[in-house]
Amino acid sequence: MLRISICILLTLSSFACKSNKAERKASLKIAFIADAHLQDIFAKFEDNNYKGIQNPVTGEYANIRTMNAQLHSTRIFNENYFAFLEALNDISKRGIKQVVLPGDFSDDGQPVHVRGLRKILDEYSKKYGMSFFVTTGNHDVVKPFAQEALKTDFLGKDGKEQIISSSKNNLPKHENQLEPVITADIKNWGYKETLNEMQAFGFFPQKNYLYWETPFSDYNYESYNFEKALAESDLEKRTYSVKNTNLFLPDASYLVEPVKGVWLLAIDANAYVPNEKLSGLPNDPHDFSGASIGYNNVLIYKKHLIDWVKKVSTEAKQKGKTLIAFSHYPMVDFNDDASPELKLLFGSNKMQLSRVPNEEVAQIFADAGIQIHFGGHMHINDTGVRTTAKGNTLFNIQTPSLAAYMPAYKILTIHPNTVLEVETVVMDKVLNFNSLFPFYNEEYTHLQQIKSPSIWNREILNTKDYKDFTKWHLKELVRLRFLPEDFPLDISVSLLKLSGADLAYINKNNAEVDAAFKNNSLTIKDFESWTGFDMIFDFYRLKNADELAIPEIGTNRLKQYQIVCGQLEKSSNEKLVLWGKIFLKTMNSKPSNHFKIDLKTNQIMRINP
Repeated sequence: MLRISICILLTLSSFACKSNKAERKASLKIAFIADAHLQDIFAKFEDNNYKGIQNPVTGEYANIRTMNAQLHSTRIFNENYFAFLEALNDISKRGIKQVVLPGDFSDDGQPVHVRGLRKILDEYSKKYGMSFFVTTGNHDVVKPFAQEALKTDFLGKDGKEQIISSSKNNLPKHENQLEPVITADIKNWGYKETLNEMQAFGFFPQKNYLYWETPFSDYNYESYNFEKALAESDLEKRTYSVKNTNLFLPDASYLVEPVKGVWLLAIDANAYVPNEKLSGLPNDPHDFSGASIGYNNVLIYKKHLIDWVKKVSTEAKQKGKTLIAFSHYPMVDFNDDASPELKLLFGSNKMQLSRVPNEEVAQIFADAGIQIHFGGHMHINDTGVRTTAKGNTLFNIQTPSLAAYMPAYKILTIHPNTVLEVETVVMDKVLNFNSLFPFYNEEYTHLQQIKSPSIWNREILNTKDYKDFTKWHLKELVRLRFLPEDFPLDISVSLLKLSGADLAYINKNNAEVDAAFKNNSLTIKDFESWTGFDMIFDFYRLKNADELAIPEIGTNRLKQYQIVCGQLEKSSNEKLVLWGKIFLKTMNSKPSNHFKIDLKTNQIMRINP
């Protein structure tokens, strides 16, 4: 009898070992969608019967922003609605159940759009068993407390701009305007309202979570239960004191274990800087600046997060958990280390350089124990790597936006042998992406009639797919905004009037350039086929999409840019020298499309398609 019992125990032990081994062999996939900027273009206001304008082709009503507004913004406002649904459908087809949204899930935290997003996430949760984990971005909680707001650039009747405001008291003076629409659904929600609406998506504990905590929790992993977590999750208990004031603000950070062995660390890096002079009113949103700077201000105003991150990462190692951090803002320079040259050429207040994290950010969070961090905010595809003097390495993975070029999301595969795999999925084909184009035809006609000085190129309405549409968006953005606002006039004039051939021979080094042509199997005709504008546009393509842009630009053209930049670096014009250095750095980046990271060796390896 004893012998039989021993055999049973051995059999059960063997089965347990096999089960654990099988568990270790299993890989987990997590999808990351950053900067969705979702606007529910088909939503209805709760306090106003206005339903938008009627599509002249389909008859369907929609409430959208103008094409002119889109082409002056770093994000698309309307078509990304369809791209978001396409991405979720693609994720569901792949059988991925865990989905992370690292901020800017909405566009300015407007109630009508946050509600719309919540309904979409609820639908996919019920239909496909997906779990969503969200953190706040600067466009989700514009200020820590709710405030009145308006937009002047919705598309109205006859192609005109339509003002929609949350209050009659903040209407601008506007000639030839349509009657303003007043609805509380367009105000900017604060933390309280936004987190309450999105509570099921990580911000508050759920019964199916294996573990959940905040920087302010007073329990530990061993004593955890849902009731304790729920009691500690009240937003009033999740506040920090603002430096040099008597004010307290909410912090939406949390740690969750949705699947055994994996910890998702959601860092609320929205750091609101208080005004020098405060109003003295309770919960006054106007006492603070916006939060677009990110981690540079976190180090000043939210130092409690650093201690919490250290605690979490230490416990993760002790308990054998794979720790994946995410937040809205980058932790590492996202300009391929060209930020010093960019500041010299463009100025520190241009090219979104104020958003570049200081080197101290990466050093502090790497030494705090973060190895992998997924960020957004910049609408770019990029990988940044920093190793500290203590030998700790941080990999910052920038997730592209679905609302910009190149529209994509990331898939993280957590392999059991401490190897992580990251794949970038481009949303090139999007159902109904061009269904709003009839609206824009009416807008274009109106702009022609009023002889708008900054009319957009109608060719964008001939785009064949969503990826092409975002490429046109970027091209028009460069022409209508980036060139006039960012580029020094002398450098833009110098580049725009020259062809590639002019740039190649700019130093009169004819023999040297001819030799470079020959070594790269190039001819003068190759260089005559493009202009300085093409070079500037391709710079932005590389800056935004990184490796994803290479197939579109082509290796042949990139060879030409390399030769031209080599000549620009030898120029007597200091600004052209900087431009050449910047372009070369932008061409040479870490793997960002499909790659693996070994957490033991801190090596990053490109996976070729």
